[in-house]
Amino acid sequence: MFDLGLKDKVVLITGGSDGLGYASAQLLSSQGAKVVICGRRGDYLKEKAQTISQATNNEVLDIQADVSKADDCKKLVEETILKFKKIDILVNNAGASAAGLFEDATDKIWEDDINLKIMSTVRMCRLTIPYMKLNNGGVIINATIGGGKAPNAGSLPTTVTRAAGINLTKSLANEYAKNNIRVNTICIGLIKSAQWDRRAGSDGVKELYKEMSKKVPMGKVGEEIDYANLVAFLSSEKSSYITGTAINLDGGLCPVV
Repeated sequence: MFDLGLKDKVVLITGGSDGLGYASAQLLSSQGAKVVICGRRGDYLKEKAQTISQATNNEVLDIQADVSKADDCKKLVEETILKFKKIDILVNNAGASAAGLFEDATDKIWEDDINLKIMSTVRMCRLTIPYMKLNNGGVIINATIGGGKAPNAGSLPTTVTRAAGINLTKSLANEYAKNNIRVNTICIGLIKSAQWDRRAGSDGVKELYKEMSKKVPMGKVGEEIDYANLVAFLSSEKSSYITGTAINLDGGLCPVV
């Protein structure tokens, strides 16, 4: 296995019990990182952490938390610091699609999406950056989507909140470059995940991905490991001169770079 130099790095991944976050936790743990995952379902989260730990023979900490709640964000960071004394890498991965027509989006839909996708990231960054500064550096990776750059019709409020996430990424990268804190965002395209699986149901998943692949220039839907590989690279010193970028992970789907 290609060594990314992540042994004993402390990585905090929000939304780490499923899908893209879980795939990232598996890969980073296999690279020797001390991984912390959070999620809302305590028993399920603990089971997933144990599965990773057994597969990688490495410690994985599970902390039940809902990052849309300020108190839970605070608890998540405090318990991570109590256990590992530092946070080297933060992956703001938690989020769910809320795409619809403008006239159908109520104030509550807007507020919930802003809270989940923007305020959770703001809070997690605000809480972890001081520890990264004390540690003379760190890495923050934010999950967004290509629609934050080039929105389609019927994609609100998700594309607006994701655009804000891209802007936040660049703003933080500029502000904390002097502290050796690198901040990047992965603009996710059509990638197989637990969210899509649940939406399609067991009988319709294969057909769903077949139809989705027709939209992608590369002619296929991405895999969870594609995301995890990019997270691992951006977490490592192999990407030490990369900050403030919004990287499309979409097989060429997004019309802008």
